[in-house]
Amino acid sequence: MKGCESSRTRVVFGLGAVERLGELARGLGARRVLVVTDPGIVAAGHVARAERALAAARVEVRRFAAVREDPTTADVERCLDEARAAPIDLFVGLGGGSSIDTAKGANFLLTNGGRMEDYQGVGRAAKELLPLIAVPTTAGTGSEVQSFALIAREEDRRKMACGDPRAAPRVALLDPALTVTLPRFVSACTGLDALAHAVETAVTRKRTVESMACSREAFALAARALPRVLATPADLAARSDMLRAAALAGHAIELSMLGAAHSLANPLTARFGLHHGLAVGVVLPHVVRYNASLPAARAEYAGLARAAELCTTDATEERALDALIEGIERLLRAAEAPAALAQCGARESDVATLAEEAAGQWTAAFNPREVGREGFEALYRAALGA
Repeated sequence: MKGCESSRTRVVFGLGAVERLGELARGLGARRVLVVTDPGIVAAGHVARAERALAAARVEVRRFAAVREDPTTADVERCLDEARAAPIDLFVGLGGGSSIDTAKGANFLLTNGGRMEDYQGVGRAAKELLPLIAVPTTAGTGSEVQSFALIAREEDRRKMACGDPRAAPRVALLDPALTVTLPRFVSACTGLDALAHAVETAVTRKRTVESMACSREAFALAARALPRVLATPADLAARSDMLRAAALAGHAIELSMLGAAHSLANPLTARFGLHHGLAVGVVLPHVVRYNASLPAARAEYAGLARAAELCTTDATEERALDALIEGIERLLRAAEAPAALAQCGARESDVATLAEEAAGQWTAAFNPREVGREGFEALYRAALGA
């Protein structure tokens, strides 16, 4: 799929593409693989399909099917135990970003040793990692085309971004049919995550010409497809567009990082158990308004609105910005997301602590407009009673 394929990750896209898993694994020299997944994906039958494809190519399979949402260092350690039980030569991350990130985390530790905390940051691996094939069953995180794993510390659920070029999947196998069985809630949350990735990557301090092109295409695809997915879950064309959007936005993250919306969202997930997609979605309109005071960011936001046909091509930047915010808010309503953080259990008394935690998030440094603790307090208050 052109536009989101990097030199490190080959993207294979198409209905029924999961049937090629064995062929692709053999092409990477695999003889024994560990499939990393979660119980829901097993129940949906996707793991059985993947394992049949591997067996048909004479690839021996081991399975770790205990991944939890928002994986922690404990999840990675459990996966590592399974990987050590046999001399595997390839990981398959089958599921949402949690499964793919758990596979990446176990890969770090299996090949380089140490603890997950040793890999927080960028480029901490000294040795090569095993090849990884990522098979997403959600259209959201974009982890299938990224070199980062987001792993939370077990003791306090604080997320660590662990990145290394060696951790990027060798192959991203995108089969829209695997996303049809998603519950509506998961489709909504992961769709909002992909949408937020497109909006945030468009304006970060690290943005590039390539990342902005990916961001615009991803946003245009997601803005049109997400309502269709939510209204008609079996719409394969819409599912395909969402999977493409997630991968494009994921590639944009790889190039440009994220911003304040993700910094705000992570403490909300850790403290209130709010699904990441909902957390980042609720705060996103407020971050757009905050960043739009910068002319360059406002121009890029206008570009997103025009690309998604939320306004006419000759609309003023002000009108395009309004259209973008209105469009995001419509999508939040379609996803049945909370209208305000107060509905999620947050209170004014939580703001100071949340802001302190948000200010320490790694994505804060890439936001186009500087945002310190006071800025995060203002953003939380705006989202609290929206």
